[in-house]
Amino acid sequence: MKRIQLHMLAIVSCLTMGIFISCSQNTDEIDFSERAKVAIRAVGNDVLLSQQDTTSLVMPVVLIAPNIYELSFENPLAFDPGSLNASVTTYFAKANLPPNYRVEVLQCGDEDVAHSFEMQANMDNTIMPCGGRILPEACYVIRVKFTEQLSKESENATLFYILIFLVLAFLAFVFYSKYYVYQSGTDRQHGTSLGSFTFYPDQNKLVKEAQEIPLSKKECELLEIFIAAPNQVIKREELTKKVWEDNGVIVGRSLDTYISKLRKKLQEDGTIKITNVHGVGYKLEVA
Repeated sequence: MKRIQLHMLAIVSCLTMGIFISCSQNTDEIDFSERAKVAIRAVGNDVLLSQQDTTSLVMPVVLIAPNIYELSFENPLAFDPGSLNASVTTYFAKANLPPNYRVEVLQCGDEDVAHSFEMQANMDNTIMPCGGRILPEACYVIRVKFTEQLSKESENATLFYILIFLVLAFLAFVFYSKYYVYQSGTDRQHGTSLGSFTFYPDQNKLVKEAQEIPLSKKECELLEIFIAAPNQVIKREELTKKVWEDNGVIVGRSLDTYISKLRKKLQEDGTIKITNVHGVGYKLEVA
């Protein structure tokens, strides 16, 4: 019972950990998404202000795919890509967003790339075109893709699947353990054949056909020793030591008394008998 309770506790702990990790991931994703939208919207506002436009609207930032955001404007506009680059770098740093991302300015309709750049934590891998060339007035959308966040989500998903695998492996181990215990118990219930008898040491009994012959604890212990070494002489000293002296009991003729009792219970089968080897000990003779 205690082992089962420990197994259940471990299973509940693993499942709770999985739920906790999953919930933590969802919370982190929501927080990241909100911070990203605020920063991207601030970039859009800067783009309009750089064109002295204080009346046009910056449309809501839309999450169009995992970690890919799109920003659009109410009216066509012209702007300097250099100011866009600076605004993105500034606001993304303030919002503590991942340093690895790609920004694309797409023309509405055909989605041709009018301007793009890529930032990396390793500045050697950063691709940043020079500014100064004003994009002509047109309808544009700004698309931002966070590449580092995608990697982190992949790692989190991998950890989650590893956890699921460990839980399933643990459940398989628990099932196997229970099966092994059950099988061991079943095996112990099976007796040992002795002539026409079946000997059940765990139940302290002999069975002959449908007749059960109860055995005392000492008789059972003696018979176990004999069955383990059939047709072999077992010294008196060994028998008394294993059955009596290990329990701190000093015996005189007790061994002979119990041997006599066993003989009477086995006498119905002429193929087995316990014989006395004078001056040495006893032997279980099995035909």
